[in-house]
Amino acid sequence: MANVTYSIELTKIVETMKLENCTPNIDVSEIKVSQSDINRPALQLTGYFDYFDDNRIQVIGQVEYTYMQKIGAEKYLEMLRKMMEVKVPCFIFCRGLEVTPEMIALAEEYQVPILRTSRSTSPFIAEMIRWLNVEIAPRMTVHGVLVDVYGEGLLIMGESGIGKSEAALELIKRGHRLVSDDVVEIKRVSDITLIGTAPNITRHFIELRGIGILDVKNLFGVESVKNTQSIDLVIKLEEWNKEQEYDRLGLEEEYIEFLGNKVVCHSIPIRPGRNLAVICEAAAVNYRQKKMGYNAAQELYNRVTNNIMNK
Repeated sequence: MANVTYSIELTKIVETMKLENCTPNIDVSEIKVSQSDINRPALQLTGYFDYFDDNRIQVIGQVEYTYMQKIGAEKYLEMLRKMMEVKVPCFIFCRGLEVTPEMIALAEEYQVPILRTSRSTSPFIAEMIRWLNVEIAPRMTVHGVLVDVYGEGLLIMGESGIGKSEAALELIKRGHRLVSDDVVEIKRVSDITLIGTAPNITRHFIELRGIGILDVKNLFGVESVKNTQSIDLVIKLEEWNKEQEYDRLGLEEEYIEFLGNKVVCHSIPIRPGRNLAVICEAAAVNYRQKKMGYNAAQELYNRVTNNIMNK
């Protein structure tokens, strides 16, 4: 497994958010953003710079702009200069607010781009943070297969050749959707959410030993694939070992950790005749049932306990 820290090019932010570049003389192609948080520099415009995070995008909304007009050009240009001196990634003016020639001249002096959008400030910031959280989220890659089974993201792991891809193919034939085969890229978008996707080069392909590479999208149709999926449950396939004790009740959950987030994990022993696709389906449905508040193992335990106490 490999951990990777990501940033995103400012040019991609401009394209995705449809921003207007008010400083076309500044080359934005080399500027990268590594923080998903965004700052509205209200306190900085008053001269308070303690704990100022210069890695964040700075957004100017109606409130900040009105204050800038109140204090006058000389004062707000001084504050903007202080922020630009530490090389913030960029400024974004919302609501189509006017960017003055003095602001542009200052931005060109320090090579800090000024961008603009016609959107309202709060919805724009919320959308930007949501998008950046995904784009520059901490991520790692694992060896496995990710399938959407009844809406639950099922990550199938195990030693090479144990049957992960074969199980995934049977699930696809049963109407479920492939996200990634062989290599799964995992992003931690929040403290409780992991998102899995496939590398661009292998997306929608699956490898079967003895047959080769299959294009799932072309073979089974667009409804058989999916680009991203939350990782809700992990199935670890392992060779059957008669000396090992396997959980037969499931009263206590086992977990596996990715990027600091814990995911429920079931270890499934492999023996001839076991239908892995059906087992995976049952695991996904049982997991969903637990999320809805019903635990079959706990129900059985309660029945047995009540039966003993009533005797």
